[in-house]
Order: sequence, then C-alpha cells, then structure tokens
Amino acid sequence: MKAKLPILTFFLVFSICVNASKPYYKRMADSEMKRNPQSWMVDYSKRPVWSYTQGLEMLAFLQVYDKTKDKKYFDYAVSYADTMITADGKIKTYELEKYNLDMINSGKILFPLYQKTGKKQYKLAMDLLRSQINNQPRISNGGFWHKKIYPHQVWLDGVYMAMPFLTQYGKEFNEPALFDDVAAQIIAAEKDLKDQKTGLLYHGWDESRQQRWADPVTGRSPNFWSRSMGWYMMALVDVLDYLPANHPKRAEIIRILNDLSVSLDKFRDQKTGMWYQVTDQGGREGNYVESSGSAMFIYTWVKGAQKGYLPKSFLVKGKKAYKQFVKKFIKTNQDGTISVTDVCSVAGLGGEPRYRDGSFEYYISEPKRDNDAKAVAPFIMVSVLLNK
Repeated sequence: MKAKLPILTFFLVFSICVNASKPYYKRMADSEMKRNPQSWMVDYSKRPVWSYTQGLEMLAFLQVYDKTKDKKYFDYAVSYADTMITADGKIKTYELEKYNLDMINSGKILFPLYQKTGKKQYKLAMDLLRSQINNQPRISNGGFWHKKIYPHQVWLDGVYMAMPFLTQYGKEFNEPALFDDVAAQIIAAEKDLKDQKTGLLYHGWDESRQQRWADPVTGRSPNFWSRSMGWYMMALVDVLDYLPANHPKRAEIIRILNDLSVSLDKFRDQKTGMWYQVTDQGGREGNYVESSGSAMFIYTWVKGAQKGYLPKSFLVKGKKAYKQFVKKFIKTNQDGTISVTDVCSVAGLGGEPRYRDGSFEYYISEPKRDNDAKAVAPFIMVSVLLNK
C-alpha cells in the first residue's frame, strides 16, 4: 500500500497540471459538470426547477460550446431544457400567474437551442414566457413589478431577468414594440434608483412607499448592493446585442452604461481591486469583497469595451480586474477542479417569514458559499470573452 502512494500522488499532480493548462472557461465548466452530473443540479438545487440560476449557467455553457465546439457543453445545456420543457411547450414548475420576472431569464437559452435543433417545444416555451409580459403588473411610469408578491416594486435584478430575453425575442420574431418597452424599463430604473451623489443605483424602489425598507420620501431601499448593480449592468450590454442600431433610446442606454461604469470604478477595494457586498461601505466592519458582483462588473467592462460601448480604457481595467479576481476568488481543489469563493448566496427585499429590511446588517448577514451559479456563470462568460 505504501509503495502505491507515490504513484497515486504522481497521477494526482499530473492531473492537476493537465487541468491547469486549460483555459479557465473550460476548467470551470468541467468542474461544474463533475460537481453536478445532471445540469439541473447546479446552484445546489435538490430537484429540477425552472429557475434563473440554472438558465444563467446554461447560457454560460452554451458560450463555452460556441468557443470550443465541444458538444458535451451543448448537451449539458440541452439536458436542462429537456428536463424542464414538455413536448407541448409547457415548463415544469413555472407558474405564469405569479408574474415573477426571475422566471423569464432561463428562456434565453432557448433561442440557440431552437435555432440548432428546430424543436417546436422550445419556441412554444419562449412564447409562453413572452406572454407573461402581456399582463405583468406595472408601476405608474410603466416599470414592471418585480413579482406579483412584491407590489409596486422595481428591483434592479429584474432588468436582467427580463430585458435581454425580450429584446432578443423582439429581434428574432419581429416584434419591434418590445424594443421600446425594454428601453423604457432600463431608463426608468436608472431614474427611479440613481443616487446623484455617488452615481450608484439602489437595489429597489417602492412607488407606494409602503414597505418598511422604503425611504418615506424617495421610496428607495437604503443601501447599494453590488450584485443588483451587476445584474443591471450585464443587462445593458446584453440588450445592446439585439436593440437596433438606429433605435432612438440606444444612445441613452450607452450613456447609462458609461456613467455607472465610471461611478463603480471609484468604489473598488484598493488591495484586491474587487467590489464589496455593500458597495460604498468598504471600510465598515463586517463588509467583504464579494465575487458575483465583481464578476458581473468585470464582464460588463470587458464586453462593453470590446463592443465599443465603453472606452478602450475599460478593457484595460477589465483585464487587470480579471487577473485580480482569479487571484482573490479562484481556488484549485485537491481533485483538480476549481471553485469560485465568497459568493453571497442570496439577497432580497421584504418578504416573509424573515423580513429583509435592506440594511447594511442585513446584506452582510446573508451566507456566503462557493460555486454559486451567480458567480460561476459570469466568470465563465468573461473568461470566454478574454479567451482565458
């Protein structure tokens, strides 16, 4: 037995070295497949559910497939869609009448799957998700409620969950009216949630001012949460992929992207280059640099600069920040897989039974974990963009 240990050690070291030679987008995707043999298992899911996190990560896998042409990544994403979508286009566990914007996000993976396979159920499922918007409750300026159970509330998260899907749907299936609605949602969210002093956006806004977390004058939540701004920023660069070049509001969306990018650059941790859970309170006890928001910002800077929406200086900043991200958050495990660390598992506003009051203490109290899809996916996506 003792004689075999050096051989086992040799093969373990050899395996780690071989894996280390692969680009990070493959290493992370392969690691996730090893951790989650079935694609519906990602993000610690205990049963198959139609959720924004699974769709987020499957979209990253499809981008790895586009980069590598290795069919295993495509098949992994297909397996999630085929687990959740029936032959007649119904989506298991999805309930339209809840009017939950989060549920629209996973529909984005269906565009490439429908294009490549021609399966009718994918188109029917996309139509079903699009139909949710017909009766999605709205605030007075037309902004969507985040969910039916969160009346009169706009959250930054919801901009990402619905707007890229709706813009792509409008382009693919010739529904140009969606472009105007999407642009209006993005612009209204900035107006409702922007803090003029810092240039940052608050997490949520309650038009009714009824929520305990809402400022009685402004209706805004009390703090800046990095991941909520990360969702919003990713939405901006992804929407611009499909919004027509001559759309009258396109320049305004690019302006918002530039303004928020400049503002966020001022709130990076000097030591790590990353962003804090509560964005503007880096020196406060209990706050910590958080990986999902950081990955989303880096993705946005890199893609935005590569596409010409942001100055080239943000590509330089993004490349440097990517290296800093890897140093701070990516660890190699004993089995050769890699993990992303320090991910806020979840954060929201209001709700029951535990009321989330949007305080600093609330945001830092939510648990951290490794390999949450909300950090894994944007890390894979930006790794693909940078060919790293």
